[in-house]
Amino acid sequence: MSNRYYHRSKEVLRRLVRLFALDLTASDAARLSGVSVRSVNDIYLRLRERLPYECERRRPFKGGEVSVDESYFGPRRVRGKRGRGAGGKTSVFGIFERGGRVYSEVVPDCSKRTLSAVIRGKVKPHVVIHSDGWRGYDGLVDVGHEKHLRVHHGRNQFARGNRHINGIGSFWGYAKRRPAKCNGVSGDTFYFHPKEIEYRFNLRRGDLYGTLLKMLRREPL
Repeated sequence: MSNRYYHRSKEVLRRLVRLFALDLTASDAARLSGVSVRSVNDIYLRLRERLPYECERRRPFKGGEVSVDESYFGPRRVRGKRGRGAGGKTSVFGIFERGGRVYSEVVPDCSKRTLSAVIRGKVKPHVVIHSDGWRGYDGLVDVGHEKHLRVHHGRNQFARGNRHINGIGSFWGYAKRRPAKCNGVSGDTFYFHPKEIEYRFNLRRGDLYGTLLKMLRREPL
């Protein structure tokens, strides 16, 4: 785990990776490790820059059922602005495999064209897709997906038997709580935020620290 950007010992780097895996802030990690906050931030940023590539290495969703949904990050409320993506919010699209992993992507908008393109690239045609009634999900069957089930939240319809998108809500909740813990997320680095949450969420029952070490052995920072 040699690191040309970080000239301290491997033990210190391992400690920082462990603190990152524990989701400690840079300030807390600096206090516990004796490393400057600036150096910790540097290592943290380089780890976060790597995670999107690790997420993209995952296979497409090939079986079972998935839920698709979009969420918006930014100001809680902007006067005079309503609706999806209002007030300069950033749009993030998510695909949740029931009982499994999640995929997230920052998207320019939540139009039918944009969302359909992401779904076609990440979800095999035979996988059952669950969504809400947003028009951005119209026509999935027409482009080759065999089964698309919907619930219409605007009609106070949140579940019809097995037809719902509840699972991805836990991911959005986690993704939106985390900026407060980190004292906010800079707009310049926001892209890394949902991908880091995705990475952590998918390893929530695994060994995140060990997985990060394997990543660094394969491709040092």
